[in-house]
Amino acid sequence: MTSETSVIAKTEWDVVIVGAGPAGGMAAFEAARRGASVLLVDKAHFPRYKVCGCCLNLRVLDALESAGLGGMLEANGAVPLDGFRLAAGGRHVDLILPGGAALSRRRLDRALVESAVEQGAVFIPKCRAVLGPTCGTTRTVTLRIGETAITVMAKVVVAADGLTQSSSKGEFSASVRVSRRSHIGAGAVLSGCAEAFRPGTIYMANGREGYVGLVRIEGGMVNVAAALNPEGTSQARSLATVAARIVDEAGFSCAEDLSGAAWTGTPPLTRSASRLSADRLLFVGDASGYVEPFTGEGMAWALSAGRAAGRLASESLETFDASTEETWQTQHGSLVGGRQRLCRFVTMGLRYPALVKAGVRALTIAPQLATPFIKRLNRTEATGATVES
Repeated sequence: MTSETSVIAKTEWDVVIVGAGPAGGMAAFEAARRGASVLLVDKAHFPRYKVCGCCLNLRVLDALESAGLGGMLEANGAVPLDGFRLAAGGRHVDLILPGGAALSRRRLDRALVESAVEQGAVFIPKCRAVLGPTCGTTRTVTLRIGETAITVMAKVVVAADGLTQSSSKGEFSASVRVSRRSHIGAGAVLSGCAEAFRPGTIYMANGREGYVGLVRIEGGMVNVAAALNPEGTSQARSLATVAARIVDEAGFSCAEDLSGAAWTGTPPLTRSASRLSADRLLFVGDASGYVEPFTGEGMAWALSAGRAAGRLASESLETFDASTEETWQTQHGSLVGGRQRLCRFVTMGLRYPALVKAGVRALTIAPQLATPFIKRLNRTEATGATVES
């Protein structure tokens, strides 16, 4: 990695990618692997903490394996996952959820960026980007590093800059619609809770004010990611207060640890984008729309769509036109659309605690009722194969 501004003195690139999360990192890796000159930028200093995305299901592992990055998780200390505990109203049910892993975004995102750099991509952290107009066969991107502003040209731009689409404010921001019932995201990392949460299990607490997921990651830490009702958080003193009430109501014994943690919030989560592309521009990852995910689904969308975007960008350097935009619309819908509909259905159910409590009671009696959902969750992209419990 480098933060030297001199490396972008070259002002024309095949592909400029804004945002170095999973979607952007994978897009950079794939485009560079195919021989494109790639500039990857991110506004944050790396490595950096992210609220969610530590749970990686089988589709994530399959996406990494098919990209030739199958050893990345083990090399970074990922914790294998094989179980899921759902708790509501003081009751819980344990289900088998095979084939996944837990790894902090701090390590995963850095590893993806390093892989892209190894393929020849140039990475600039602490760099803000603003998309400009097209000029012939290129699109302009203004980069600001500290007080220095540089305008570069790209044959294709991939916008992977998250929920806020900060690089494309103005021209494209009106294309994003936030759901009126959207939760906000919140997250923290705990160093305690050694007895409460065993490695290998995802714990989810559901309550009236939202739901909270907890999973042990590398180094024995516990990552916490919550989807919270914004009305509840506006009335509470802090995000921690709301999360602590949810886990206490569900029956987990870590409310004090949550209250003492440093929390980070996000904008409203669920949103849809009316357009996924424009002239010499592809949107990917959270910037292409978002549905509250479930046990790693959001990461699977990001990696599979990021790789597809990198491939399409590298193939369309000289021929990007309206048909390219249509191709991306189709590919993105195939990779992400159906999965998001499934998660929308599940997360809507999680908004009704009475329904979740009834589900916990039913699964306690007949855990096999969850089998069809688990099979669908673990269906891999290329083959449609599943991992059985």
